[in-house]
Amino acid sequence: MRILTVEGWVVCRSDDGIRELTRRRVELVLSFAAVTPTALASLILCCYFFSAASSSSSSFSIILIQTCIRMKLDLRRMAESISSFWGPVTSPKECCEINYAYSPYIAEFYNTISNIPTILLALIGLINAVRQRFEKRFSVLHLSNMTLAIGSMLYHATLQNVTQQSDETPMVWEVLLYMYILYSPDWHYRSTMPIFLFVYGAVFAISHSVFHFGVSFKVHYIILCLLCTPRMYKYYIYTQDVSAKRLAKLFVGTLALGSLFGVCDRVFCKEISRWPINPQGHALWHVFMGFNSYFANTFLMFCRAQQRGWSPKVVHLLGGLPYVKIEKPKSQ
Repeated sequence: MRILTVEGWVVCRSDDGIRELTRRRVELVLSFAAVTPTALASLILCCYFFSAASSSSSSFSIILIQTCIRMKLDLRRMAESISSFWGPVTSPKECCEINYAYSPYIAEFYNTISNIPTILLALIGLINAVRQRFEKRFSVLHLSNMTLAIGSMLYHATLQNVTQQSDETPMVWEVLLYMYILYSPDWHYRSTMPIFLFVYGAVFAISHSVFHFGVSFKVHYIILCLLCTPRMYKYYIYTQDVSAKRLAKLFVGTLALGSLFGVCDRVFCKEISRWPINPQGHALWHVFMGFNSYFANTFLMFCRAQQRGWSPKVVHLLGGLPYVKIEKPKSQ
């Protein structure tokens, strides 16, 4: 089955036999294997033309509209039973986007493709890190951004409980990697931190796959992010370069905007669903967080290059996208 939302002019008759034209938003669940929005629009159009001459057609229009309004279809819950290429939806997590609206192979179209900018930005950062021979930790960091984006694409394309782990587990791994990059320069026991973080990440991945944490996952993730905040602020305070400080401000700005869109998408989903156009808040969250990760990585690369005495400076790719250029001493 497919869930389709149609908004248009529909003809119906009142009890006294007078025809009236009413604009309504009709939400239908059709059990046709190959139904398309075009076919459904044709169906509504036929109801319009035949209602003028045939009472049976107009009665059909009345029944169609009244049934849909009376049922007050909950699209999100009905989506769980949709038959698609990936099978019924098994993930309890929901976003404000109608499932399989564009393809039977992609559950949430916009939430899936909105991860592409993150992959491209991470690829640019990875190329820069490798070409200028930054420490391997930054190459791994950019790769983790790409892994997270790919995992998010898999999840939003399938909405399966298994692929949800491919979205959420890399989120925790990525934050653990940020913690290592932020705190390792002042950590006296160099081997203990990576070992501890690796074991922590492995234990979490196994536990999350077994227990499927819900609210506790979100609380855990927020706590890990907050642990990174003091160190990030310290780097901002001690950095004198204006361009580098601008990177930090862009990092905060994209985080704030992305969070705003993401929260609104979840909290005001019922209201947003009634709008003529869905702004796709969760998809915008993906886009802003892709830039957020890139700005964070670039800022940390600048700070680390300063610590190593590599004379970093912020330059711009094609006059737009910032990246760090370094000059290593000949001895290095």
